[in-house]
Amino acid sequence: MTGLLPQALLRAVAGGPGAPPVSQPDAGTLRFDRAELAGSVADLGVLVPIAVALIVRNGLSPTAVLLPAGLLYLMAGLLYRVPVPVQPLKAFGAIAIAQGFGSAEIAAGALLMGGIFVVLGASGWLDRVAKVFPGPIIRGVQLSVGLLFCQLAWKLTTAPPAVFSDHVYPAWWLVGAGLVVAVAALLLRRHNVTLVLVLLAAIGMVLSYHGPLTWGPSTLHIPQLHVQTFATAAVALVLPQLPLTFANSCLATADAARTYFGTAAARVRPGRLAMSLGVANLLAGAISGMPVCHGAGGMTAHRSFGARTGGAPIMLGAALLVLGVAIGASLTAALTGFPLPILAGLLAVAGVLHIALLKDLRRAPDWAMAIAVGVTGFLSNLAIALAGALVVWWGVKALGALHRGRS
Repeated sequence: MTGLLPQALLRAVAGGPGAPPVSQPDAGTLRFDRAELAGSVADLGVLVPIAVALIVRNGLSPTAVLLPAGLLYLMAGLLYRVPVPVQPLKAFGAIAIAQGFGSAEIAAGALLMGGIFVVLGASGWLDRVAKVFPGPIIRGVQLSVGLLFCQLAWKLTTAPPAVFSDHVYPAWWLVGAGLVVAVAALLLRRHNVTLVLVLLAAIGMVLSYHGPLTWGPSTLHIPQLHVQTFATAAVALVLPQLPLTFANSCLATADAARTYFGTAAARVRPGRLAMSLGVANLLAGAISGMPVCHGAGGMTAHRSFGARTGGAPIMLGAALLVLGVAIGASLTAALTGFPLPILAGLLAVAGVLHIALLKDLRRAPDWAMAIAVGVTGFLSNLAIALAGALVVWWGVKALGALHRGRS
């Protein structure tokens, strides 16, 4: 009996028994069933912590935080017809939270990110550049993101943010509860367990909420921007985020969509992803909201828990918009009651399953390249990892071609 649980976990990670049955959607299909609804909420582990921190720590309007994410989710579902995710800009958000930047710097950074990626998407340059990145390097980016998700899950339980009501519990309890959630989510994916978890989270938020419920949206603010504000945002927020958005939101997300959905994901191309996230960030900057992006890890989360079509992002986008408009004024206190073990458990499962994308690599050199990119990107700098990997990959190819030419 002692070996049954590890074997079940391995089968679940590999996509065998315990994983949701794979049914590839027809191109253009939109479904709005229980499986799509369960998959739609699987990526909240990334969205909620950063959104709450930006509201509480940086003073962003709750409605302004949810509007860009909700609208981009709707756009993604209608445009791509597969569960393309929406996430906060992770490096951008982490730096803004750690440094305590105000809404003006965050808005300036969102406008810069939006402008850059709209131009890149419209030019067609990204679709051409994507061909330069071979599969093992893309898998390395996905490994880096999977490791980041696991690290975030660990930090949520071992060093919980003080803004969450769960931070008063001891770390051992949060870690243990998070592990229980992760194992249950991994083993029961075909049973739409995320719906149960989110229902439990909603009950937890209601029980932890104190004070009167105020209906209506929170106040939106037009940012006050100056040249110095843009300069600060460019150096401190945009430059660290650009490599991650280029590699993960555009290249790795398009690759994950092809891997999971085949021809049904024909609309998901790097240039289009750049354009959609760019437009959303222009909106976020205009209303002092939360900068957003796509992400390959989020696609793994949505797909792993049942989402197969654009119905999942449409449903979640609609829910975020309703929350932001209907109770935006009370959302800050409500979100801080979201149970941390559920956030951490969903994040950990998404990270493990995203790392499992490497299983399609066959050759030892490909594994070595993917691991080198993933570990370097996770521990140090993704831009350095990508640049070094491209030099090595194409250098070896050039030397091989030269050697064959001489022989």
